[in-house]
Amino acid sequence: QVSLLESGGGLVQAGGSLRLSCAASGRTFSSSGMGWFRQAPGKEREFVASVNFSGGITNYADSVKGRYTISRDNAKNTVYLQMNSLKPEDTAVYYCAAALTRWATRATKYEYWGQGTQVTVSS
Repeated sequence: QVSLLESGGGLVQAGGSLRLSCAASGRTFSSSGMGWFRQAPGKEREFVASVNFSGGITNYADSVKGRYTISRDNAKNTVYLQMNSLKPEDTAVYYCAAALTRWATRATKYEYWGQGTQVTVSS
């Protein structure tokens, strides 16, 4: 069992920035690929970004590419999502997820999920 806890969500104006954090416990964090997903009101949950076990390989959804950056600090068992130039359409609950493999892409099966953190972007 892996426990994931997201934090850092909140209310920001369009054009602002937020940094989400996901703290992991219960498994060797350094061997797990990690991902971020989001679900907006009335929409399906969608892939946002992923990072492999070392932090050297990342993937992004087209909608956030160039604005979001995923990173990880294995010494702190934490993965981050830096979100810049936020838009109202970025409003969603953001979820952290962990895979059983060292790699992670949008097609990866993520085994463990956090409870989510709300991000609201006002116009």
